[in-house]
Amino acid sequence: MTPSSGPASGGTTVTLVGTGLTGATSVKFGSTPATSFTVNSPTQITAVTPAGTPGVVPVTVTTTAGTSNPLAFSYVAAGPTLSSVTPSSGSTSGGTTVTLVGTGLTGATSVKFGSTPATSFTVNSATQITAVTPAGTPGVVPVTVTTTAGTSNPLAFSYQNSPVVTGLAPGNGPTSGGTTVTITGTDLTGATSVKFGSTPATSFTVNSATQITAVTPAGTAGGAPVTVTTAAGTSATGSASTYFFYANPPHLDEAAPTAGPAAGGTTVTLTGADLLNATAVRFGTVPSPSFTVVSSTHITATAPPGSGYRPVTVVTPGGTSNSVLYAYVDPPTLTGASPASGTTEAGAQVTLSGTNLSHTSKVSFGAVLASFTIISETMISAIVPAGAAGAVPVTVTTPGGVSNSVTYTRVSPPGI
Repeated sequence: MTPSSGPASGGTTVTLVGTGLTGATSVKFGSTPATSFTVNSPTQITAVTPAGTPGVVPVTVTTTAGTSNPLAFSYVAAGPTLSSVTPSSGSTSGGTTVTLVGTGLTGATSVKFGSTPATSFTVNSATQITAVTPAGTPGVVPVTVTTTAGTSNPLAFSYQNSPVVTGLAPGNGPTSGGTTVTITGTDLTGATSVKFGSTPATSFTVNSATQITAVTPAGTAGGAPVTVTTAAGTSATGSASTYFFYANPPHLDEAAPTAGPAAGGTTVTLTGADLLNATAVRFGTVPSPSFTVVSSTHITATAPPGSGYRPVTVVTPGGTSNSVLYAYVDPPTLTGASPASGTTEAGAQVTLSGTNLSHTSKVSFGAVLASFTIISETMISAIVPAGAAGAVPVTVTTPGGVSNSVTYTRVSPPGI
């Protein structure tokens, strides 16, 4: 008898081989007549099994000459069914371990993904099978399980190419994290993980098969490879375009000079740390019209026009620096010198009066520099250098410029 088993629902076509089968009047499976049968020859009958209950029943043929010896036919439970496939997608290269859940899975003889048998499978119980996917092509295939009771209903499994990351924007940000990065690539649908180095993104959103937006976690200064994981695998790293570069916050120690004219234009050297890749230098809220990153510790920047004291800051991918003060200075003016005359010898003390004198860097008697002491915004005490008799112009220089001049007159000593 072939086959010797079939589903309890019946409907299996069985071929019976023997002798003296001509004129058969009955074929029974246990006490139940076959749904139908055909006598093909004195040695062969084909019969369709009736419904039965799981277990073994005797199969007999009756003719006018009597009833045959019995052969055993096994009714098995209803055919297998599938209710879930987890995961429901995987790499086209195969190798994904899939858990199939359903009923009637005992004795499975085949698990197929489309028309291709699983690389391997294990029947864990009547309700669970684990199978390893074979290689496939991108797209959806039906997954089925076959037992002696039949073939299950199909469930969908999607073959996907492994994800590929091709670019990041922006490609850098602060070590504190929090930067929203747009990741571009291919086959990003169904991403289950986005990592910066070994640290998962704070959050991410799959926008399409070619784009993900992710928020960076905190990291350490340097490059971190960005990877995307889907059911098909994890993206590869290697090119610089797949690395996110963490930057320490910039720090400023000083600005030199610390003051300049209100009209701007002064070249200011900023000294600090982690200044590379600066994107802006600001004097208060006003950006420098031009700046040059000399090194990680030096930037030269042109002061824009301004007034008063302004905090100078540097912006890099690592964030915004602390501030150092820069003073905008109005041009100095002189209103008088007291006394206005003296001997040709050095050493006379003169008090210069005026405005905007507190940042004075030079006091000149003609072309000769004098030593001086700043007393206030409106007063300077200077020591007159030696010189020839006659009038000499006195000027003051500050970061705001050179003042107007006042006259000091040297008088020759009397002679006898």
